[in-house]
Amino acid sequence: MNEQSNWLAACRVEDAIENGGVCVKHGEDQIALFYFTRRNEWYATQNECPHKKQMALSRGMIGSTTDEPKVACPFHKKTFSLSTGECLSGDECAIKTYPVKVENGTVYIGTTPKS
Repeated sequence: MNEQSNWLAACRVEDAIENGGVCVKHGEDQIALFYFTRRNEWYATQNECPHKKQMALSRGMIGSTTDEPKVACPFHKKTFSLSTGECLSGDECAIKTYPVKVENGTVYIGTTPKS
């Protein structure tokens, strides 16, 4: 993981949607934050689906493929790894992922992408 010097306080843990995502605005950027409660894990990615350039990934369904956490775009059903950003649908496009940490009940997103 990249060393982070800037962390964005995104929300309180109790305000997150279980097994779903929300969009967090950071300046002009939109970051999708996912709380995968079945795995007790947090993920953050760009909100823009690279297929049609729609800000939609935060509304996508999350799940797993062979233990790989993923999100499916709600419009095009392209799936992306929540860990690496790799497109799991066979396309060459990928999405940015961001580090996430939880401290004292607050969820933070690192503002420098991991990928």
